[in-house]
Amino acid sequence: MSEPVIADFELPSTGSTAFKLSDHRGRNVVVYFYPKDNTSGCTLEGQEFRDLYADFTQANTIVVGVSRDSIKSHEGFKAAQGFPFELLSDKDETACELFGVMKLKNMYGKQVRGIEGSSFVFDAEGTLVES
Repeated sequence: MSEPVIADFELPSTGSTAFKLSDHRGRNVVVYFYPKDNTSGCTLEGQEFRDLYADFTQANTIVVGVSRDSIKSHEGFKAAQGFPFELLSDKDETACELFGVMKLKNMYGKQVRGIEGSSFVFDAEGTLVES
């Protein structure tokens, strides 16, 4: 069974740069989506990626986190948690739509549309190998 094809995307990134998926050919890429900076579950997930970052680096793999938060919010979250990887701002939900991570969720008894935490792994050729 072949994996779905994800179109290339470009998003603003911490570190005053832009992240474009195709710019990272030759390395494995983990793209993880999370709902919101500075929330307990999202903080724990980011800390896990941080704590395993040396293993990812040794495996020729970069990690990026994506949420709808602003770059300013991301910069503070990244600094507070000591994340060695970049966080991408998807305010317009461009990548969220490409990856199909926008879902209806229940929050305090109301249905809201938000990011469902998800991770995607691309190999060095840019092929989606795990989601």
